[in-house]
Amino acid sequence: MCVCECKVLCLRCVVLLQTEVVRERVPTDTYTHNTVRDRVQSSIRVRPRCCPPAVPVCFQRCQKLPKRRANVTPPSMQSQEEAAEGTEGVHNKPAGGDNAPANPPSSNEFYFHLPARFPASHMMPIGIGVQGAVCSAVDIKTGRRLAVKKLSQPFQDVTFAKRAYRELKLMRLVDHPNIIKLLYAYTPQQTLDTFRDVYIFTELMDSSLQHVFGTKLDHERISFLVYQMLCGIRYLHSAGIIHRDLKPSNIVVRKNCTLKILDFGLARSIDTSFTMTQYVVTRHYRAPEIILNMEYDTKVDLWSIGCIMAELITGAVLFPGTDHVDQWMRIVETLGTPRPEFIARTTPGTQRYISNQPVVAGRPFGELFPDEVFEGMASPNVPQLTNDAARDFLRRMLAFDPLERISVDEALAHPYVSVWYYEEDVMRPPPKPYDHALDARNLTVEQWKRLLFEEIQDIQRTMSLDEEG
Repeated sequence: MCVCECKVLCLRCVVLLQTEVVRERVPTDTYTHNTVRDRVQSSIRVRPRCCPPAVPVCFQRCQKLPKRRANVTPPSMQSQEEAAEGTEGVHNKPAGGDNAPANPPSSNEFYFHLPARFPASHMMPIGIGVQGAVCSAVDIKTGRRLAVKKLSQPFQDVTFAKRAYRELKLMRLVDHPNIIKLLYAYTPQQTLDTFRDVYIFTELMDSSLQHVFGTKLDHERISFLVYQMLCGIRYLHSAGIIHRDLKPSNIVVRKNCTLKILDFGLARSIDTSFTMTQYVVTRHYRAPEIILNMEYDTKVDLWSIGCIMAELITGAVLFPGTDHVDQWMRIVETLGTPRPEFIARTTPGTQRYISNQPVVAGRPFGELFPDEVFEGMASPNVPQLTNDAARDFLRRMLAFDPLERISVDEALAHPYVSVWYYEEDVMRPPPKPYDHALDARNLTVEQWKRLLFEEIQDIQRTMSLDEEG
């Protein structure tokens, strides 16, 4: 069977689809998916070569856009013809994402074993990587298309187990239109002793932001995308949570230009009393204070958004460092040597290193982002979105010193995005209280495993796939 319907069994369609009967004695009060003893289970085997690239979102400009605000209409990413035809979501995110380590999990393939309401014939591999694998699936009971992520070896060590628990716990707490929605969590194992597989069900989007790059967007669309990133991040910050891993593969979009943030495995509370992990954020989107092993706060997320916005404008990574040191050097070559006040807050070793390097003046933002880069980006619908406004916004988000960097509230008030300001987007009540002590727990793999198993059991008791997403 060719999953891309191209009538040819091409390499990217080599996927083994099967349905198997799993015979086991399961008390009806402990298994809610089927009350029969012989339950049919949908299975899919996913290998790296069978994961097709996501279908890129079409970015033709619409002549007529759907209403959303009383005075400003948000942009769309599809043509009128496509909107009339109606296209289904095909991509949530390739697991692993940017700069993932070269070596995949030791098994190098994943087996999805899901309840029978998700037939293997309706499943499509989306991505595979170090963090796990993602497939799209159809719930034949409701007709809804979902994204299903299977975590990769969640109990191989303490770091993986803690990250899996943290991600699921945070996903249950958050509720914002610009943050991916958790629909369900599932494990086919019924006891803690046999527990090994974790499946996370979420909304299915059209594409990750990775597949936007290379397509020329106008100011209107870039502004609206960045505005939504800021709304989602402000919501997290209001709960004392730093995302810490914002990058194009962790941001997903639909053809109507709506955007959602995902992947909370590296998220961390703001008020942790110990030194926060430094090796976070994919290298190209990593703030200087993280590179230099300094204390950091919510401003690291603003730096990442600035890097992503620059990439949306130019189609190229702003700071494409090949390693830790090269990343630092590229930032310095672009923005210049940091001021003495910033250097004074670094470690003595870092101060010596910087003092031994030549002083670099940096390049003005008018040179980094000349008018030629913005050619064809004018937006007649929103004339206040100018090249100068975009440059100023980038300069404020990419300030070397986090003390001088714009905050998320200041960013939302900037002219380049304030045109979209809508109180219900920005001033949503913060999520339920987050257990900040979670980040300080020093537990064993087995203890994290127990917590995760109990969390999934609670989700299965309190959440239902039959509910509207």
